[in-house]
Amino acid sequence: MAKIMVVEDEQAISLLIKYNVEKNGHEAICIAHGNKVLAEAEKNPPDLILLDWMLPGISGLELCKIIRHNPDLKNIPIIMLTAKGQEEDKIAGLSAGADDYVTKPFSVPELMARIQTNLRRIQSSPSIKKNKEYIFQDIVLKQQEKKVFRGENYIPLAPTEFRILQLLMSQPGTVFSRQDLLREIWGNSVYVEARTIDVHIRRLRKSLNEFGPDYIRTIRSTGYSIDDHDVE
Repeated sequence: MAKIMVVEDEQAISLLIKYNVEKNGHEAICIAHGNKVLAEAEKNPPDLILLDWMLPGISGLELCKIIRHNPDLKNIPIIMLTAKGQEEDKIAGLSAGADDYVTKPFSVPELMARIQTNLRRIQSSPSIKKNKEYIFQDIVLKQQEKKVFRGENYIPLAPTEFRILQLLMSQPGTVFSRQDLLREIWGNSVYVEARTIDVHIRRLRKSLNEFGPDYIRTIRSTGYSIDDHDVE
């Protein structure tokens, strides 16, 4: 049983989600005000946060950014739930640190499937061994501790960026197509746009490249790999 934090100020929607979360065998913690989220999450850490964008107090977008910079909460999967359905809004949500994005009005079965998929993603991808340390050049990824270092610098990563880097580092030089990455990171049970991968890769690059050269290579119209090709 997982603990799901439902951050939603519309009572009818909150109750609908709570009912279905509990129907699927999980515990639901419902919060209606943005200012109460962090204190509750620190006191009673959830396994996943379902986060509405428009909230009284702190917005969901700002909460997402704050959570991703909190060392005790940063690894919790976040699904952004919002009426903002434009592509630029989705990119903004993903760039703030959300792992997934569901627009209102939503299908309850789809939302439940996305929750289950993100809960499964807490575990390592099936093609990656557990409890292993990966090293590429000056980048070190410690799977067990969920930490990444570049030289002596600690690199805080959101869960999705961590899993993408782990997959790339598990097979340096191998080109993973966007579909490969979508399948390994998100699974086959829900639809995720290929553009989502590009957003997460951009965030990953920004974090890693603060302390060294760019080892993530883009292969046009194909996908991504990690290697030192053409890097001086």
